[in-house]
Amino acid sequence: MDIRIGILNSPREINFETKQPAAEIEKVVSTALDTGAKFIRLTDDKDKLYIVPTAAFGYIEVGTEASRRVGFVG
Repeated sequence: MDIRIGILNSPREINFETKQPAAEIEKVVSTALDTGAKFIRLTDDKDKLYIVPTAAFGYIEVGTEASRRVGFVG
């Protein structure tokens, strides 16, 4: 699943793929925002840890869980 996090006051975004399901990511983000948590923790496919401050969220885009197709489209 592809995750993109837009950061306020920054032209760049955080982009990575994760094994976590969309529902789990949505729960982590919404819980952090509802409780006033200072940051969230997410891991990518290679178990790299991303710690993102909630105050810096511009947007969070959660991709689909469908696997990528390989090959040519005719």
